[in-house]
Amino acid sequence: MGLLKIICYIPGMKALMRSMYLVKNEKLERELFGLKFPNPVGLAAGFDKDARWVDELECLGFGFVEIGTVTPLAQPGNDKPRLFRLPKDEALINRMGFNNQGAIAAATRLKNRKSSIIIGGNIGKNKVTPNEEALSDYIKCMEALHEVVDYFVVNVSSPNTPGLRALQEKEPLMNILANLQQLNSAYHKPKPILLKIAPDLTDEQLDDIIDIVQQSGIAGVIATNTTISREGLLTDKTEIESIGAGGLSGIPVRKRSTEVIKYLKTKSHNAFPVIGVGGIHTAQDAKEKLEAGADLMQVYTGFIYEGPSIAKKINEGI
Repeated sequence: MGLLKIICYIPGMKALMRSMYLVKNEKLERELFGLKFPNPVGLAAGFDKDARWVDELECLGFGFVEIGTVTPLAQPGNDKPRLFRLPKDEALINRMGFNNQGAIAAATRLKNRKSSIIIGGNIGKNKVTPNEEALSDYIKCMEALHEVVDYFVVNVSSPNTPGLRALQEKEPLMNILANLQQLNSAYHKPKPILLKIAPDLTDEQLDDIIDIVQQSGIAGVIATNTTISREGLLTDKTEIESIGAGGLSGIPVRKRSTEVIKYLKTKSHNAFPVIGVGGIHTAQDAKEKLEAGADLMQVYTGFIYEGPSIAKKINEGI
């Protein structure tokens, strides 16, 4: 990313990069929750946590970029090492722990950006904030970022902040979303709010998610985050055990992510948009998500394994 930033400083290089990686076609355009996406392939949260590379990422042909997860206060995240590759599985395990420079720092960078790419703001709570006070953290993030992002994502599904996933339960989640919706509606131009969910939810919990989305009136769901499951991996079991805790992403989560998308879309009778994420490495993977009902998609681990041309290859395939 440092090299990409240097290349993009050279006059004319941004235009050259765009010509190499950007696929323009009316068939790729999507209009969702009042936003017009030039193509359906976005970069998931967790990669550009602090909005440092938004302009450069636009040159690689992404239709949108989700920054974060951002917390109100800067925090270092979990101890290193905290990110591991499983090449045999085309997967990653991470326990980053919402390492970021805080919501104000991200907002400042976004105010100074040059590109007009659609930006999502993925927001979470600080590690030291107890769950009973989590709402306050989400409100602070929304207030800091409201001017500079196009949509918000409420992250209650990372496995790397202790207790965070408990906020996916119906009562606390409804409280957070209802309050954020109220705050959002007070702005002159309210921003769409989406909810990012874990792949490890049961069907009953997914039914609750459908109810919550419809009752709160939020714009949609991002399915799914990383999994705590370690089933079916090709990597040696002792290596997996030595890595320890963290969220698994990449090819091993592809099937479950697609199942969750299909369940949400079928059970809700296509009542709200879903952004599909989890194990998208090729155009075929992307088509699988679209066929399951995804309206847009995001990549992260696929970007690591497939390289800078992933958005181009997927868009051409679609």
